Amino acid sequence: MDSAPTPPPAMFASIPHAKVPENFWRFTAIITIQIVILTFGYGFLGAVAYFEYLAPSDSVCDLMMNYPGEVTMIVTLIATALSVIAATLFTLSVKEALRCRMWKPISLIHLSTGVALAQGSHILKHQFMGLTILTLFIFAMLRLLTAGWTTLLTPSYFMWPVQLNGSELDITGSAFATLLRGEFLANGLEDSSFEILDIGAMLSGVVAAGYTFGLPGTFNFNGAKYNMSTKGVVPTIESFSGSDGVPNANGTRLGFSGGNVTVNTGVVPGSRASAHIPQGFSTNYSMSQQGLTADVSCRAIDSSQTQYFWDTNSYVIYANAAASNNSITGLRLWNISANCGNNTLTSYEYVTMVDANGNTSSSGSGFLPSVVCLGPMSENKTYVNFTIFTQGFFKYGFLEASVCDVVPLLTRVSVDYSNEQISSVVTSSTPFGPENFELLSFIAAVARFQSINSQGLTSSTVGDTLYSIYSSTTIGYVSNTLNDTQVYSELEDYWRGVVEFSATFLRSGFMATGSFPDNIIPNNLSSPVTGTMFISTIGWTHWANKSPIYLLAALPFTIVSILTFACASYCLVEAWKAHQDRQREHQAHAKHQEYAGHHGRVHHRSHFDVSNTLHLIMACAAGDLTLEDFSEDGIMTNELAMVSLDESEPGVQPIIKKFVSVRAMESPGSPVASCGDITKRSNPHDV
Repeated sequence: MDSAPTPPPAMFASIPHAKVPENFWRFTAIITIQIVILTFGYGFLGAVAYFEYLAPSDSVCDLMMNYPGEVTMIVTLIATALSVIAATLFTLSVKEALRCRMWKPISLIHLSTGVALAQGSHILKHQFMGLTILTLFIFAMLRLLTAGWTTLLTPSYFMWPVQLNGSELDITGSAFATLLRGEFLANGLEDSSFEILDIGAMLSGVVAAGYTFGLPGTFNFNGAKYNMSTKGVVPTIESFSGSDGVPNANGTRLGFSGGNVTVNTGVVPGSRASAHIPQGFSTNYSMSQQGLTADVSCRAIDSSQTQYFWDTNSYVIYANAAASNNSITGLRLWNISANCGNNTLTSYEYVTMVDANGNTSSSGSGFLPSVVCLGPMSENKTYVNFTIFTQGFFKYGFLEASVCDVVPLLTRVSVDYSNEQISSVVTSSTPFGPENFELLSFIAAVARFQSINSQGLTSSTVGDTLYSIYSSTTIGYVSNTLNDTQVYSELEDYWRGVVEFSATFLRSGFMATGSFPDNIIPNNLSSPVTGTMFISTIGWTHWANKSPIYLLAALPFTIVSILTFACASYCLVEAWKAHQDRQREHQAHAKHQEYAGHHGRVHHRSHFDVSNTLHLIMACAAGDLTLEDFSEDGIMTNELAMVSLDESEPGVQPIIKKFVSVRAMESPGSPVASCGDITKRSNPHDV
């Protein structure tokens, strides 16, 4: 065949030279798109790590909660789309890299490995464990792409913590003692508010005593609902503060009878202020507040304990024999005395109903008198506790003469606000000091008022509480053979509930709207409040909380991206090398280059798809490869055979690509081809 005529030199001078290599923009697009996907993945993880918690708007959260199936479908579609794009870019980059690599000698086993990866598959060759493990690993990463993206993008329900702080009334210091002393001087220790205290303290005591034995333990005061007992706290969360009524001019402090309690709690500004805090589906709180409780220890008075003088034998009976059956036929006036220390007797007077003969019904009536004494004194000659003497008669005869030591404690309390209920747990406690005498006097006065007013003509609230709680939790009937330990446990819980409620009442009165100017508690009367608001919502949480899962989820698209970058970068490097070689050859040998059709157009290699089985068959059929048979040794020999892809000269028809043995290519002066090379390697007719 005659060789093509050589074009005139002027034609070579007009040949345009491309500024970038062939397929440069394709490789660049692959890398760019893969960078965008990788940036999206790690940008999302970075945003969650930076803000710690991410949630969409409240309206979107409501939709996600109401349509969970649709949310799952959308997330799965997004994850699938990202996975398909990433896998496609990977296979394209592998095909291009393998196409460039095949112009150089390559073993058939490496060629088949590359073809398997270009098809998104793997090989299983125990003779080549390294290649097998590599392809299996990459195959697994490709298959896990969707699972990884789904794990990262699927929203979940979680509790969003928001730090809170604020202040409340401090009843522990000398400043409050001075304020309380002034209230005592102005209004007296026991004013009309003690009627409210009487009812509330009684209910608090009943709930506290019954809860220990499995009875319902919910106590309501001023619109707030407490679990078991108040623990001496006042609500510091607006939505749990109860009544929103405004107290009248005399309805604050010791005159408190209900109304709005000032709340001074807010969100702590943080470094993540730009993150949107949702309203959420529900909200609960965990706060650290100031509280008050008491250690109460009750026991029987032994006859040998002469320091406890307890006299219940002084009484006077007034009988009315002419009274009708529906009227009071007689009264007994009791004068109950106890030794409150230093041989000082304290006496309380009680009245009970008797029949015309001066007798009391032992089955239907009950009498449970009590006497409250401050003391004994501490080593500092101050009162830090008080004592309650008590004894049951008639119906309450199961409670013998007893003494209860009540030691109030200033506490720090962990308060949980959830399910419209306030629950408290004491975290630390401190005994009263000399500066707390006024507070102690108030609590003792509440106990005294409760003990006197709980006794009616025929029954006692305290006695009925003990009687009903025990009878409701015990099989049988109540008698004098009751378990003393259980009875005293109930009595201790009752008085502890009374003490804790008195502190809650006191705080509520002094924190009521109008108690202080502008409803601002002075700094010397403030106690810090700290805590956390937990918002139930749906979204994404800090990845460090479950880092193993997130790291495993990010591994597939990270590995695939790295491999894609490597293959595409290899193609770019090879293309630039070939491009530079062509530029030098055009400059040095312009007069000796051949052009198809003599139109001055540069020809590039025709497309060859290594993942296309037809292309592989055509390349094998066009070549003169001589391979071994299908025996085990023959296959092993074939796998190690070195081949390269040879192509007919650009511009020559027909276009032929063929696999040739490396030995057939190893002739003196034969150049080694590069990706996209258009240089002449052999006679264009030797195809």
